[in-house]
Amino acid sequence: MKHTSPQVLIIGAGLAGLACARRLANAGLACTVLEASDGIGGRVRTDRVEGFQLDRGFQVFLSGYPEARKTLNYAELNLMPFRPGALVRYAGRVHVMSDPFRRPQDLPQMLLGPVGSLADKFRMLRMRRDALQHRLCAVMKDSRRPTRDVLQAYDFSNAMVSHFLRPFLSGVFLEAELSTPCWIFELVWAAFCRGATAVPRDGMGAIAQQLASSLPPGTIRLNHAVQEIQGSSVLLESGERLSTHVLVIATDDVTASRLRGGYVPRASARGSMTLYFDAPVAPRGPWLMLNGEGDGVVRTVCVLSEAAPSYAPPGRALISVTATGQDDTHEDVSQAVRLYLRSWFGSQVDGWRHLRTDRIHRALPPIDVLSPDNCTASPRVTEQLYLCGDYRESGTLDGALLSGRKAAESILSDYALL
Repeated sequence: MKHTSPQVLIIGAGLAGLACARRLANAGLACTVLEASDGIGGRVRTDRVEGFQLDRGFQVFLSGYPEARKTLNYAELNLMPFRPGALVRYAGRVHVMSDPFRRPQDLPQMLLGPVGSLADKFRMLRMRRDALQHRLCAVMKDSRRPTRDVLQAYDFSNAMVSHFLRPFLSGVFLEAELSTPCWIFELVWAAFCRGATAVPRDGMGAIAQQLASSLPPGTIRLNHAVQEIQGSSVLLESGERLSTHVLVIATDDVTASRLRGGYVPRASARGSMTLYFDAPVAPRGPWLMLNGEGDGVVRTVCVLSEAAPSYAPPGRALISVTATGQDDTHEDVSQAVRLYLRSWFGSQVDGWRHLRTDRIHRALPPIDVLSPDNCTASPRVTEQLYLCGDYRESGTLDGALLSGRKAAESILSDYALL
């Protein structure tokens, strides 16, 4: 344990790096954050395009995340909620799958709907209870079991899994096999049940802006890409060298491995493709719409401006469509999406204007690198080097915030500053 205040360099101004910096600053310890890009937030950024707010890929915020509740000021974010649950397109019609605890008015329609049996709906309530009481993994007796095994253990019908649970969860976890381990599923499902699914009024990027707002001026240096780590100093791509007492790598798993000079993981990260459309009329209200048919190029549709009017100029609607496939050209995908959605919304789709397609190749870390062992491992890997990032926890936004705080508190403890 040391008793001097160290100089701290943090590589990466994503949510983990910002959470680490803010915790250090709140304890009175100055630090410098080096960010390779032209803005903060990492994958959680929002661009302003022709009066629209376009998040980088479709994202939502779960207000029920435990670390986010401790870290963020929800009132300042001005969260705009979606309806709890989802609309499921199945058998040529739209069916409601809602949370009866928050929208009891949807209960009759949901119970009588064709997406799963009546028994399935009661199984959903049981799984909700177990997730909120942290008993879901205990039911499985192994926190590493995949999500698909959880659904099987609760005895959901094939129809319920095929038409609702798989489309919904594959959109959340960005993988169709439902291989995400039980301990992550429990965390995320409990967050869905505990709070609202929402977006901040000023876009998902407002989360990063809030974290950065309390940092002293000059803390964050944009366009400062680190080329390599050399002992107690870092070499920037500009040729500048910076020395430090403590170094925190707050990047994705691949960048962290490269900077440490170690093995670079080959596991594929989970990617996403989102198309944004400008429409004169919103086809639906503030719901997430799922493709429960199991076919076609479309996974989900969401009219963001119905939940958050600030996402679109007055008199316009912002529609987000998540799509399958990664190899088609933007124009091909746009045309395929319009053609498919004509069966959902009719000819009004012809009036939609394609704004942008976001292909996020590393939207979530590979499942292989996520382990409950990481959550209990020390962020300090050498005397001077600390790690944080969503891959060190659950691979979620909440995991990024938690990992950043843990790294900061480990530094503060090591230097007797807590």
